[in-house]
Amino acid sequence: MTSALPTSRSVPGSLPVRQLVRVEDGERLHSLLWHADAGWRMISSAVLGGGIGERSWILNAQVPHGYRRTDPDRHLADLARAAGAHGAGVGLMTAADVSRHARAHDGGVEASVTAGLTVRGWAASPADGSSRPAAPGTINTVVTVPVALSDAALVNAVATATEAKVQALLAAGYDCSGTPTDAVCIAARSPRPGEEVHAFAGPRSVWGARLARAVHHAVHSAASQ
Repeated sequence: MTSALPTSRSVPGSLPVRQLVRVEDGERLHSLLWHADAGWRMISSAVLGGGIGERSWILNAQVPHGYRRTDPDRHLADLARAAGAHGAGVGLMTAADVSRHARAHDGGVEASVTAGLTVRGWAASPADGSSRPAAPGTINTVVTVPVALSDAALVNAVATATEAKVQALLAAGYDCSGTPTDAVCIAARSPRPGEEVHAFAGPRSVWGARLARAVHHAVHSAASQ
């Protein structure tokens, strides 16, 4: 069974988010659910709804530390449906308690971060990679940008958010670039007739700079809890 807590307030131009709670295998688990109207495009590395496209919701779901399901995309879809989300969406998961998420905003950009840092390290490692999923520790980053971004700018925004995440982790005293399962979702407004589509989201662009500051603050806060 899933129940909803009051909707969190968002900055103008961002997406409203609800905090949900459910009991699964005897454990009380939390989730965050953002509802979007038809006017949002997203880019994500998520296991469900990854890539670039129109999306109508984002779910960041807490799962147990000993998570062993081999169909996380199906699990996330079921959780979203049970919470009243319909259509195409983005589903992320983490073993971190998402009720302790950190939020920050800067100039209309809003970032929400959950940080599970038990399993962490540097991206460039001499160890061989694996085709099997890593344990769900995970830093999940969700960002909303209230303007239209081109496909290239959406990719640029992912890079900017990742750079800001690493900078914040180092500032918080962690000797790492993240965890093996970090995921990101950037949501930007779909272009409206006559509206400018921004072609850049690097850290020195107008919207990239705002995104970087918001992500840095949210990651630092989440990692310092």
